[in-house]
Amino acid sequence: MSDVLICLDDALADVASDWCQRFGLTLAPADTLSQPGFFLCLDASGLSLRSGDNPRSAVQVNFSEGAVAHRRKFGGGLGQDIAKAIGVTGPYKPSVVDATAGLGRDSFVLATLGCRVYAQERNPLVAALLADGLARGAQDHDIADILARISLTYGSSHDLLVPAADEAAKPDIVYLDPMFDHDPKQTALVKKDMQAFRDVVGQDTDADDLLDRALACARCRVVVKRARKAEPLAGRKPTYDLTGKSNRFDVYVKAKVAPLSDR
Repeated sequence: MSDVLICLDDALADVASDWCQRFGLTLAPADTLSQPGFFLCLDASGLSLRSGDNPRSAVQVNFSEGAVAHRRKFGGGLGQDIAKAIGVTGPYKPSVVDATAGLGRDSFVLATLGCRVYAQERNPLVAALLADGLARGAQDHDIADILARISLTYGSSHDLLVPAADEAAKPDIVYLDPMFDHDPKQTALVKKDMQAFRDVVGQDTDADDLLDRALACARCRVVVKRARKAEPLAGRKPTYDLTGKSNRFDVYVKAKVAPLSDR
């Protein structure tokens, strides 16, 4: 799918132009939706991924409702595996570079736990979706303080992950969640948003290259989210892992997760 934006409301032409300029997109006519696949569309509700052959397939980043909001309220807090893997176990809230941010779900979970999150996303359509979701969510006073802890940079983490000479300038954690092959036995369980996401993003075939970069940039640890039975990223065994029902967190420890002054 080409990096296009379909404006479905003529009154939003200027807004559409701004999105195109920000993320290098090209405006496309509405009849582009008749072609196979998912397309980025703009209407009064914001940006969404849509498929013309299934009008109900619209996928939008929404931190105020649905599964994301439910997890914020009832997701287990510090008891979640991701919290343990990142090292959010006490009063200190580590800073995290989410180097493969995608639709921002894990970034939001970490920000909910109190972490400062620096999200990076290289796919222009996905980055635009996330930027739109963050902007709309910032207007919701129930979560505005959470989203204020997330900043998004559009670009490839292969370029953005640059080691800082000063230890104090390094993020505590670098978090990687590359797109991995899906288990065919679970295809029926893939939700519409993840199917659209996979159609747009494809596989992160260059993900192995990120591990060394992440280890050079992180002050305390690197955490990699993997499918439960997947091989470790780049074939490198982690310090330890946390395995759940469908996913696994591989943890590469460099130092204790604590303020620099405590080391």
